Amino acid sequence: MPALVTLRRIAFVLALVAFMLAAAVFAYSNPQPISVDVGFARFEQVSMAGAFAVVFGCGWLFGLLSAGLALWRTAGEKRRLRRDLRYAEAELSSVRALPVDDAH
Repeated sequence: MPALVTLRRIAFVLALVAFMLAAAVFAYSNPQPISVDVGFARFEQVSMAGAFAVVFGCGWLFGLLSAGLALWRTAGEKRRLRRDLRYAEAELSSVRALPVDDAH
């Protein structure tokens, strides 16, 4: 098991280094400034790498918020199902405790 954790860490570090190298190559290949218009504001002379990093970060935050909302909804449904299960188990226990009346 520790070997698997070590391999995961190595894979994570290698992926992180590869991503950083790709970002460095992208920034080096695109040194010219650009203008960015986001609808309500216009930014002049922004580096392409900086704009890319900001958009990537905003997308990452949006993904985290979306995943958090989905997990929150799932947790609420899980609580509701547990409550319903407790109610059904209590009802079943009370029905089992009733005396059986055979009509022969």
